[in-house]
Amino acid sequence: MQTSPTPQAPGSDAQPGDPQRSGAQRIGVPRETFPGEKRVATVPEVVEKLVKLGFSVTVEAGAGDAANFGDDAYRAAGAEIAPDAASVWATSDIVFKARPPSPEEVALMREGGILIGFIWPAQNPELMQQMAAKKATVLAIDCLPRTLSRAQKMDALTSMAGVSGYRAVIEAANAFGRYFNGQITAAGKVPPAKVFIAGAGVAGLAAIGTAAGLGAIVRANDTRAEVADQVKSLGGEFVKVDYEEEGSGGGGYAKVMSEGFQAAQRAMYAQQAKDADIIITTALIPGKPAPKLITADMVQSMKPGSVIVDMAGEQGGNCELTVPGEAVVRHGVTIIGYTDLASRLAKQSSTLYATNLLRVAEELCKAKDGVAVVNMDDDALRGLTVIKDGAVTWPAPPLKPAAAPAPRPAAAPVAEKKNGHGSGAPLPARTVAILFAAAAVAFWFIGAYAPAAFLGHFTVFVLACFIGYMVVWNVTPALHTPLMSVTNAISSIIAIGALVQIAPPEAAAAGRPDDLIRWLAVAAIVLTGVNMFGGFAVTRRMLAMFRK
Repeated sequence: MQTSPTPQAPGSDAQPGDPQRSGAQRIGVPRETFPGEKRVATVPEVVEKLVKLGFSVTVEAGAGDAANFGDDAYRAAGAEIAPDAASVWATSDIVFKARPPSPEEVALMREGGILIGFIWPAQNPELMQQMAAKKATVLAIDCLPRTLSRAQKMDALTSMAGVSGYRAVIEAANAFGRYFNGQITAAGKVPPAKVFIAGAGVAGLAAIGTAAGLGAIVRANDTRAEVADQVKSLGGEFVKVDYEEEGSGGGGYAKVMSEGFQAAQRAMYAQQAKDADIIITTALIPGKPAPKLITADMVQSMKPGSVIVDMAGEQGGNCELTVPGEAVVRHGVTIIGYTDLASRLAKQSSTLYATNLLRVAEELCKAKDGVAVVNMDDDALRGLTVIKDGAVTWPAPPLKPAAAPAPRPAAAPVAEKKNGHGSGAPLPARTVAILFAAAAVAFWFIGAYAPAAFLGHFTVFVLACFIGYMVVWNVTPALHTPLMSVTNAISSIIAIGALVQIAPPEAAAAGRPDDLIRWLAVAAIVLTGVNMFGGFAVTRRMLAMFRK
């Protein structure tokens, strides 16, 4: 059983986050108190890795029950089990949480402690002041600079959005009265469901992949034109707004669009609402209320039995008729405004979230000595830190632009040919005429003097070269590898020639087969056999990469 670190003496300058403090720090994981929240901030698998980093871990009794992680599993992983939340908060140097802490939890917080979790500082100014009064250091996982490539392993927003997008489709399927995929049965034909997804961020893309995997016809829209290829790669159709405006904002989010674009977008949404069976909305801009994309008139125009899943319900919703946290029926349309979609897959989302927090802990404790050091010179940690030792440091300053790459040396000019034409210039008409004339003479010579049998084989060879070239030229480059591997396998038809050479008819008739030819033929059969089966195997594996 591990013990808690020695409490600091009154008046001591050392704080729990100070590297001068002796002994490993303790990470505490209390039970989430937000109504209906089933997630837990760490899981037994991650506890083992936190212990290897040098930390000791305390988990409140029953904290993981709703996510199917029992206390015994935490004990087996090396964690201590505290009887109540007060014990966790009082003895922990670092606290992991999923939801922002309540005022009651802040009151339990240890003076000068470290808190890591979702905070949403723009929406919770009073909470920020309460934690600052505790001289706390607070790392808001929702403030992570998402444009940093090395910060992706800590990006809990992406992890939770992916889970929520998947769950949104499951909730829609539960409320929808038909199959998602089209079917032809003895009782009649069932058309596929038509799903429209507003917003193709992480949550939207997860919803597109899930709905397409269930067999629905999926259409999606986003203000950022660059996501069109991602939508298509997941099996969806990108619906473009008939208005030219770039919608990419900072930090990987979309920006607020002009009134002209919004009017054109509303017209497109109105058209999609009449045709779609299911609408899933995901549009959110950090720090601002959710934009209203689906009006009451659009809801009324939808077919009875249709479903809307509003993933922006917690920020007011993208639909005018959404009731946050509830599923309601308006004009015969079920409108789902659940605010706990990630929590409805508690085991999966807890595992992903715990892994994200583990990566944060690794950045804080690079020495693996169980002591967290908040390095404000680190861009990722600086973005995460909204309060440092009681001082509010949010919002973080803009990231420094990456150094411009060194200019490449100018390419040497392409040497001109003697005829004055560069390498990319077309051949002059006279040269082309000479080449065709030479080719015609060569074909006439072959036709005039070659045996008839050879002429037939030569004609087939030329046509095969031409057709093969045209086939490969017109195939998508992504399929060149499987195409060439199967072509390679088919070319192993030379094995037939090798079979003939094992016992040539003349040698067999004379009773004296040539041993050298025979053994060369055997070797050819072995090699072409490997080539043949290997080519088809490679083709099969390559094509599997393009299947859902």
